[in-house]
This record gives sequence, structure tokens and C-alpha cells, in this order.
Amino acid sequence: MAFSSMRIGKRYRLINYGEKSEFILLEIVGRNEYKLKDLFSMESYLMSDLTQYGRGDDFELREIHD
Repeated sequence: MAFSSMRIGKRYRLINYGEKSEFILLEIVGRNEYKLKDLFSMESYLMSDLTQYGRGDDFELREIHD
């Protein structure tokens, strides 16, 4: 899935360099920059915090459907 396909209010799972994050998209703050809220810790952060070291071989972004 491409970042540009993400929608506000939807939940996503991102795997990158072995780290798994699940979050809800709160706001689009710029080109390819998003404000996220972690589904477990409820902490808010930016997408760039998750991708600051680039994309690993295991990079995967998926919408969560429950």
C-alpha cells in the first residue's frame, strides 16, 4: 500500500526493520507526512518517526480491517 492511499480515521499496521506498529491516521500534515496515534500506547507521533531510517526489506503497510 502506498502512503498516498492512506485515509484519516483508518487504522493501519506498519512493519519496518522488524518493528511492528499499529496506528490510526489522525491528520495529513504535509506531503508524505502524517500524524498518527498508536493503538496500544495512545501516543501520537509522525510517520517520519517510523521511517526515519528508510524502508527495510520487510517494509509492509496494510489497513487493519476488524
